Amino acid sequence: PECQVWTGTLLLGTCLLYCARVSMPVCAASMSQDFGWNKKEAGVVLSSFFWGYCLTQVVGGHLGDRIGGEKVILLSASAWGFITVATPLLAHLGSAHLAFMTFSRILTGLLQGVYFPALTSLLSQKVRESERAFTYSTVGAGSQFGTLVTGAVGSLLLDWYGWPSVFYFSGGLTLLWVGYVYRCLLNERASGLWEQVHPPLDGFQVDLPPPSDLILALGILAQGLPVSRHTKVPWRQLFRKPSVWAAIISQLSAACSFFILLSWLPTFFKETFPSSKGWIFNVVPWLVAIPASLLSGLLSDHLINQGYRTITVRKFMQVMGLGLSSVFALCLGHTSSFCNSVVFASASIGLQTFNHSGISVNIQDLAPSCAGFLFGVANTAGALAGVVGVCLGGYLIETTGSWTSVFNLVAAISSLGLCTFLVFGKAQRVDLSPAHEDL
Repeated sequence: PECQVWTGTLLLGTCLLYCARVSMPVCAASMSQDFGWNKKEAGVVLSSFFWGYCLTQVVGGHLGDRIGGEKVILLSASAWGFITVATPLLAHLGSAHLAFMTFSRILTGLLQGVYFPALTSLLSQKVRESERAFTYSTVGAGSQFGTLVTGAVGSLLLDWYGWPSVFYFSGGLTLLWVGYVYRCLLNERASGLWEQVHPPLDGFQVDLPPPSDLILALGILAQGLPVSRHTKVPWRQLFRKPSVWAAIISQLSAACSFFILLSWLPTFFKETFPSSKGWIFNVVPWLVAIPASLLSGLLSDHLINQGYRTITVRKFMQVMGLGLSSVFALCLGHTSSFCNSVVFASASIGLQTFNHSGISVNIQDLAPSCAGFLFGVANTAGALAGVVGVCLGGYLIETTGSWTSVFNLVAAISSLGLCTFLVFGKAQRVDLSPAHEDL
């Protein structure tokens, strides 16, 4: 029961992470009209999230490996929820709207950058190999669910109350989630840890008031409890392995392709089909992606349990997640039908969720003892590529006047990652000195 509660809670946390993350893409077109941004300036704001996002990946993974991913996630969510709520205020502080919004997105990226590495560390420590794909894909489905929620509710709020309401909605829900996790799931556990370090005096019991609860949690975080793993990372051993570099390059490609589509698809539909309803193109692709993510996890674990080699299953998932998804992305640039565009976008986004059961889990196969750190390195590379990719997408649209070039870029990046992983990818552990049998 505790495992189910935590899986559901982390699913909701991932959902709210993306609610906050995609608030800017959903509002980008309206904010550009209000502030007079062109495509290049909008691209700077959209990509600035990844400038911060790439800086805290490794830190988040290492902290997750050392002190527990749940603590890292809780503290970062508190901060990014507050920043999201405050974003409309920052936008109206002065006339430098572009600078303030860029700063806000960089700060949000810094705070959200620790989430997935800490999550990977948490799951690699708590979940068996035969169940990792389904657990990770279930929790990872929150990214599509969060995008769906902001796409649906955010589009309505955008039409009814203006773009600031979207930020209030996503940031406020995050802060409510933080309060629930702390008070209902971590409070009893935190109190037990505190008593282990500071036993109460005989016959003396103190009921801490709510403000002291947060101080107590921060105190435990500072103590670094519990440290249940070796904190030394075998840097040289990891980065000598081609399979590690294949994982990093594949994660880079998957993240960059996803970030480009996530950032520019709302603007693509808004400009290509101006009479279309936002709640359709901001909802349908992500509605398809949720069952696709769950299906990929179930299929992956089923194939492994049926006796297929782990690396064969991981590569098959990447063929779907990077290969087939890029074919549908290419189709987006060669259709003038709104219905076909929604179908192609839905297929591309849905198939990209197979990456959760491919490369994301492969990192846990390679180095479960330091999976948070290694995922942080890989996701840093993906975030850096996201900065370049999203900016380059805005530049290509502005200079060519065509959206086809953006979707060609997505296909090229995906193909690079897929080919690298198919050639060099393995599922053999590389974080231990003794040789292990290739899975």
